[in-house]
Amino acid sequence: MIQNDGIRLVDSRSNAYKRNLIIASLCAFLGPLSFGYVIGYSSPANPSLIAWGFLNEEQSTWFASLMSIGGVLGSPFVAFVMEKYGRKRALIFTSIPFICGWSFISAGMNVTTFYIGRILCGMGCGMIMSCTPVYISEMAPKEIRGALGTCVQLSVTFGIMFVYVCGMYVSWRQLANIGIVAPLLSFLLMLFMPETPRWYALKNRKQDALKVLTWLRGPESDIEDEYRDIEDSMDPNETMSWREFKRPELYQPLKAAIGLMIFQQMTGINIVMFYTVTIFESAGFKNGNQSTVIIGAVQVIGTLFSSLIIDRAGRRTLLQIGGLGMTIACFIFGGFYHVKSEAGWVAVGSLVLFTMSFAISWGPIPMLMNSEIFPVRARGTASSISCFTNWLVGFIITKQFILMQESLGQDGTFWLFGLFCFIATIFVWKTVPETKGKSLEDIELYFLGRAMRGI
Repeated sequence: MIQNDGIRLVDSRSNAYKRNLIIASLCAFLGPLSFGYVIGYSSPANPSLIAWGFLNEEQSTWFASLMSIGGVLGSPFVAFVMEKYGRKRALIFTSIPFICGWSFISAGMNVTTFYIGRILCGMGCGMIMSCTPVYISEMAPKEIRGALGTCVQLSVTFGIMFVYVCGMYVSWRQLANIGIVAPLLSFLLMLFMPETPRWYALKNRKQDALKVLTWLRGPESDIEDEYRDIEDSMDPNETMSWREFKRPELYQPLKAAIGLMIFQQMTGINIVMFYTVTIFESAGFKNGNQSTVIIGAVQVIGTLFSSLIIDRAGRRTLLQIGGLGMTIACFIFGGFYHVKSEAGWVAVGSLVLFTMSFAISWGPIPMLMNSEIFPVRARGTASSISCFTNWLVGFIITKQFILMQESLGQDGTFWLFGLFCFIATIFVWKTVPETKGKSLEDIELYFLGRAMRGI
């Protein structure tokens, strides 16, 4: 039996339901893969664009930063699509700005077309990182929600490493053409994937929700109990308004999510990603492109490791370990510049430590928790608000990096990021709850309980 939204109900023999969940997840992961490709593109492309005379040094910093402006524009817009038309349709829609953006960059012959293309790609990034984690968290069972959620960031790191590798062999224009492939595949494949059962429940479409749960869990699973838990946590007739965010059970998770998003950017990760080649060359390495591939591989390995242990180790523990690791790495890297050391292995070692620490913690977990801690009725809107904050802070930090270097020096800049990483660790210890092993409905009840106790 085939449903209109592309759902095929299948036998659960040989754990077929697991295969269905994996297929839906892999299709959704094409969006974050595109996001990673956009992040990494400026690192191999900027030197060529400058050498070919398309951009000057100042324009190249804008080219890198405009992705964040696009993200600021895209994040709040996709909230409306997610809430009204569903998570699946939002994922399909996000492919359009990616395809248009890469087309502008590929055909670009002047600064304006490059800027427009970069903003459009950034809009796609802002949209995709608002809705993909929500889609995954609402589809996955609680036992593996953390692992699948961290695979969102794993897809991002694959995209970054892929563009780094391609950048060693093809031109900036060919790189842009390759960038069209993933969003085009995402657009086509998501047409055949289901909507999330929680969105159907929110819209009071019980039969559709049960069909999706059967497709995901198998007909032998107790889907009625799971649906009852979902239904008990929401009122389908309740409408979402901005006044809702005055309620403690909403503003408390929003405070935690926004804090995680702000500190994710204040670790300085985008500086490392956008300017990896420049950083390595300034540290004395002649072939910066090869060095970036190493960093990309470290990200993939770290994020993969995180996905394997997160549902046992927990979100809070990994965030605190990663925060301390990044603190140490930033202070070592700042010291490298301060003493003007010629020991290149110090720069490489500190960047590897920073990247690995970020990859196991502050890379995947803020987006994962952003999709976990909000009630379903507010999940699309609230996650978009925190993602909007993430992009805004990311733009400010990326654009001010050169000014920070001029006023603080390279050593002072990285010491400042080290201080931010330490403060982020304290923030997690004081504010962020543990969500491993809890259903989305249990997490909502946790914040409701805190609100009732006045915490």
